[in-house]
Amino acid sequence: MLTALIDYDSGNLHSAQKAFERMAADLANEDVIVTSNADDLRRADRIVLPGDGAFPACKAALTDRRGLFEALVESVEVDAKPFLGICVGMQMMASRGWEYEETPGLDWVAGDVRAIDPTDPTMKVPHMGWNDLMITAQHPVLAGIETGQHAYFVHSYQFQVSDPAERLAHVEYGGDVTAIVGTGTMIGTQFHPEKSQSTGLRLISNFLNWRP
Repeated sequence: MLTALIDYDSGNLHSAQKAFERMAADLANEDVIVTSNADDLRRADRIVLPGDGAFPACKAALTDRRGLFEALVESVEVDAKPFLGICVGMQMMASRGWEYEETPGLDWVAGDVRAIDPTDPTMKVPHMGWNDLMITAQHPVLAGIETGQHAYFVHSYQFQVSDPAERLAHVEYGGDVTAIVGTGTMIGTQFHPEKSQSTGLRLISNFLNWRP
């Protein structure tokens, strides 16, 4: 089985690559690659879309890669390969982003990405650091992960999901902030699993073992 982490110059993928390779080493015949090649996505069994930075810049960088965006859509929408979006990679699953300007998302999970607006004005944005997950739905990728376990966040915008059933977990940060979304063969985390120690490694392992 082959897991492809998409490289579209949107953040340092070294820590993500190492985390996926670490968990893949425990499985038989499991390989992980970092790639910007469309053909690699077509031959991969699972796809991971990381992302750091602003929504419009990440979306533009992804669509500017020759054939890469089309291969991503084909792999996820047509071939139904298991997909994991991380941070802005998760946000791009939304219908639209509103960071600086309106930017169309992939529209895989209905909803908008808007600025975090804590009810407590003393709470700083970006939301940065560890926070306790509140799991609200069961999912194979969340097996063994429970409410109260910690994950590491760095973001100023949050995914406001239209269908509550597609929001699998949230955290409290001056109000509910979406932490995990999922539908069909797709799941996304606002936090960085590769930086979330045992909780994140468990999620990565679950994703590698997921057979939707």
